[in-house]
Amino acid sequence: MKLPPLSLYVHIPWCVQKCPYCDFNSHGLKSEIPESAYVQHLLDDLKTDVSYAQGRELTSIFIGGGTPSLFSEKAISDLLQGIERLIPFSNTIEITLEANPGTVEAERFIGYRAAGVNRISIGVQSLQQDKLKSLGRIHDANEAINAAKLAKTIGLNSFNMDLMHGLPDQSIDDALSDLKQVIALNPPHISWYQLTIEPNTQFASKPPILPADETLWQIQEQGHKLLSDAGYQQYEISGYAKPGFQCQHNLNYWRFGDYLGIGCGAHGKITDLTSNKIVRTVKVKHPKGYMDLTRPYLFDSWHVEKDELPFEYFMNRLRLQETFNINEFVDLTGLPISEVHSNLNQAVNAGLMQQNEEIWHVTAKGHRFLNDLLQLFV
Repeated sequence: MKLPPLSLYVHIPWCVQKCPYCDFNSHGLKSEIPESAYVQHLLDDLKTDVSYAQGRELTSIFIGGGTPSLFSEKAISDLLQGIERLIPFSNTIEITLEANPGTVEAERFIGYRAAGVNRISIGVQSLQQDKLKSLGRIHDANEAINAAKLAKTIGLNSFNMDLMHGLPDQSIDDALSDLKQVIALNPPHISWYQLTIEPNTQFASKPPILPADETLWQIQEQGHKLLSDAGYQQYEISGYAKPGFQCQHNLNYWRFGDYLGIGCGAHGKITDLTSNKIVRTVKVKHPKGYMDLTRPYLFDSWHVEKDELPFEYFMNRLRLQETFNINEFVDLTGLPISEVHSNLNQAVNAGLMQQNEEIWHVTAKGHRFLNDLLQLFV
């Protein structure tokens, strides 16, 4: 096995209120956020995982939530400085912070940039007030537009705008209008994804009326053309970027790279050369338990079994539009190609994948029927 690049995911679990579609580990505010204490817990958590770095630098950091932009500029600065003292940063490190586009959070963008953040991901979701209300969002369209305009001016390397489609009672024109307005703002990166009803959410208990499948297909087809015509390249299922502006953190996930996870409920995936195994980690989920000094931050960890590795690898790798060398499978799983030879042949015979010697890629049919393709590796 070989060590892949190393990333870090940082989870900040608080938000103003829980959105009805959200199945992330987030907790609505009930009192003042214990900001400085939580930052110290994050750094102490990272200290317990430092050995997993195995001499590597961090190539990316993603601060997600919850709503990380509820934290002050000083807290983010203290966090990033503390992380760098524990694990060195690469010269080209990408540091992303998720932010709501509300006025208060946007005013902090300049301070986040000074703290070391060089990429901001703005949670827009829609630019239509009735849709924002149904999604439980607390910003309006003007705030989202102004946040994007500000992000352009403060010296970031890149910024992303998150936009959803397939919303309750959304027409094709509604969805494309949102997308056209976001494209007009010319962000380097757009995450454009379909709303799905996840278990254990408010929407799951009281399902809204969503667009019909034919409408969803038309939105996807016409929206993809709008993005392509505007110079955005689809590099992942919901990821569209101008050339050179793909999210490096997400690319490392999908290329089966390693990542440490710190914070409430954060997940990690590490290549452990001492055991030649892949280690998965999960941290304590609830803030009260996570910040309890009498218990460890780690909730669970396990080695990925040999027979599960092919699916784990391809579940990630095949999301990407790019070609890949099949020898990466050997390097990153420690398994011989013979373990998946018959599976790959089935994919080729079904028209889901193609190969040119050692270089493989998913066909257009394979991307459309990705779940069927992944089933071949279960």
